[in-house]
Amino acid sequence: MGKAKKVRDSASDDCDCWWWLIQNGTPTVFITIGLFALLVRVAVSLHPYSGAANPPKFGDYEAQRHWMEITTNLPVKEWYRNSSSNDLSYWGLDYPPLTAYQSFIHGRFLRFFHPDSVSLFTSRGHESYLGKLLMRWTVLSSDALIFFPAVLYFIVVHYNQSSRSRKSELGWHTAALLLSPCLILIDHGHFQFNCISLGFTIGAVAAILSGKDLVGSVLYCLALNHKQVLSRLAPFERGIFEDYVANFWCASSVLIKWKRLFTTDSLKLISFTATVITCLPSMIQQIKSPSYRGFLYALLNSSFSFYLFSFQVHEKSILLPLLPATLLAVEEPFIFKWFTQFAMLSMFPLICRDNLVVAYLALLALFILILNAPVQHKVRETNYLSSYLGSATMFFILCCYFVLHIVYLTMHPPEKYPFLFEAIIMNLCFSQFVLVTLACNIKQWLLNKPVKLEEIEKKLI
Repeated sequence: MGKAKKVRDSASDDCDCWWWLIQNGTPTVFITIGLFALLVRVAVSLHPYSGAANPPKFGDYEAQRHWMEITTNLPVKEWYRNSSSNDLSYWGLDYPPLTAYQSFIHGRFLRFFHPDSVSLFTSRGHESYLGKLLMRWTVLSSDALIFFPAVLYFIVVHYNQSSRSRKSELGWHTAALLLSPCLILIDHGHFQFNCISLGFTIGAVAAILSGKDLVGSVLYCLALNHKQVLSRLAPFERGIFEDYVANFWCASSVLIKWKRLFTTDSLKLISFTATVITCLPSMIQQIKSPSYRGFLYALLNSSFSFYLFSFQVHEKSILLPLLPATLLAVEEPFIFKWFTQFAMLSMFPLICRDNLVVAYLALLALFILILNAPVQHKVRETNYLSSYLGSATMFFILCCYFVLHIVYLTMHPPEKYPFLFEAIIMNLCFSQFVLVTLACNIKQWLLNKPVKLEEIEKKLI
C-alpha cells in the first residue's frame, strides 16, 4: 500500500491529465487514444470529399476510385499503358507499383460488395452512398493497419530510451501523432492515402532509432514506392507552381514573375539549386555530428527545403515536414504548435473548396484542446522561436490567423483581385514556415552546444 501510494503521489506531482491512462502502461494509452482517433476519422469521413458532384473529372476521390477500377479490371501489363480500355488522360495511374497493388486490393474489396462502383467505363463519376462508404473504409483500414502500428512502434522505441524518464509525456505525444488534424482532413476528408506512405516513414524512423538500419531502409523504400509519382515526378509542363501554395516561388511571385522571366529549363535549375543549398546545412551537421535527435531535426529541415523550394509543390505536401515536427513535438512543443496551426491555415482554401469547413473547425478546436492539456506545463519547452517573435508579435500574428478565417468565409474579394484572400493566407503561412525552418536549423546546429544554447536563450528571454 505504501509503495502504491508513493507511486501515485509521484504521478500527482507531475500534475497531468494522462495519469489514469499511463498507470496501466503503453498498451492502454495507445488503445484508448487510438479508438478515439478512429472515431474522429469516422466522423470526418461523413463529410464531403474532393470533387463531389463536380463533373467531368470530379477530384482526388474519383482518381483513387478510378485506379481501383483499372487495376481490378485490367491485367497488370495494361495498368500504366494508354489504351482503349485505359485512357490515361482521365486520371491515368501514375504512381509507383505499390500504389497500384494497393488500389487492386481495395478494388477487389469494392467489387465484392458493390461491383457497380468499380465496373470498367460505366463507373466513372460513381457517387452512390454505398460506394462512398466502402471507399471511406479503404482509407480507415489503411490507417488502422499501417499508420497506427507505425506510431505504436515509434512510441515504444522513443519512450524506452534510457534518456527519456518522463513517461507522462507519452499520452500527449501519442494523441499528437494519432490526432494530427492536417492528415485526418486530407485523408478522411479530401480523400487520399497519405497514411500509408507516412506510416511507412514513421516505421522507418523508429527502426533507425532502434538501430535496425536494414528494416528502416526497407520501410523507407516502401514509402517512396507508394507516394512518389512517376510521370508527374517532375511536372514541368505545369510551371514552377500551379495553385496557391505557401512556398517561396508562389510567395515571391507577387514581386517576381518567375514564369515570365525564366524558361522552364532555367527554373528547373534554379529550383534544384535552391533545394540542395537549403538542405546542405542540415546534412552537413548530421554528417559532422550524427545523433538520433539530430536525425529527426534533419528530417524536418530537409523536408522543409523540398516544400519551400522544389518544383510544383502542392499544398498537401505540408504533411511531409509536419510529420517530423510531430515526432519532435515533446522536444519542440512551441514549434509544433505554431507550425501545425499555420499548416492548417495553408490548406484552408482547399478545405473550403471541398466543403469541409465544419470538420476543419472541429479538428482545430480539438487540436487546441490537446495542445493545452495540463501535461504541457511540464513538457520541456524551448522558447527559441517565441523569443525571437516576442509576445506582442505573436499576439498580432494569431489575430491575423483567426481574422483570415472569418474574412475568407464571409467576404468576397475585389473583382480585380479574385484570389486576394488566398494570396494573403499563403504569404502569412510562408513567413511562418520560414521562421520555423530557420529556428529548427539553428537548433540542430546547437544540439552539441547545450551550454551555449542555454546562454543564448537566457539572453533572449
